[in-house]
Amino acid sequence: MDYNTEREQLIIPEYGRHVQKMVAHATSIADRKGREKCVNAIITYMGQMNPHLRDIPDYKHKLWDHLFIMSDFKLDVDSPYEKPSPEKLSEKPDVLKYPKSEFSFSYYGKHIETMIETAINMKDEKEKTTLTGMIANHMKKCYIAWSKSSVDDKTILKHLERLSKEKLILDKDFVLIDDAKATSKKANGHNSRNKKNNYKSKKKRY
Repeated sequence: MDYNTEREQLIIPEYGRHVQKMVAHATSIADRKGREKCVNAIITYMGQMNPHLRDIPDYKHKLWDHLFIMSDFKLDVDSPYEKPSPEKLSEKPDVLKYPKSEFSFSYYGKHIETMIETAINMKDEKEKTTLTGMIANHMKKCYIAWSKSSVDDKTILKHLERLSKEKLILDKDFVLIDDAKATSKKANGHNSRNKKNNYKSKKKRY
């Protein structure tokens, strides 16, 4: 019995062994015109095997690249596209640069940075104070949603000072929203959804 492990390794397994054999046969044809005729037939067949590639821009270019790769770059035919090279294929992609951030408290969410930056750049002190208070209240909501427990207002204000590099400082007598209000929006949303679901289920009964 002939096992796959004993056969020649498939270069692009998606096309199967028979296509690879066809490519090998085309490579071995001495007559250039006969070789090109055989290659064009293989390209047509490869396209029929993978109709989904037609949705990809320059899908025929992709087929020709696969053809040369399966021939181990030994196929000598004229291509309507630039031929790929082993060196280009083995090139390592550029290292993907990830955005760097000094954000220390992930539970406040990424957008809190933008909100804080906006407040810092505000020139109107009254509006700046109002937005800073809204940011602090939002931070408290996020903290409670994350920790599932209450939090001291001083902790939130310290976090705000740290995130703003001490550029946003609220008065010591500033009072944040209480824990009940910080969680009421989520609870009310849950209750309203339950009411809607109960209403729908009652309508189905009648």
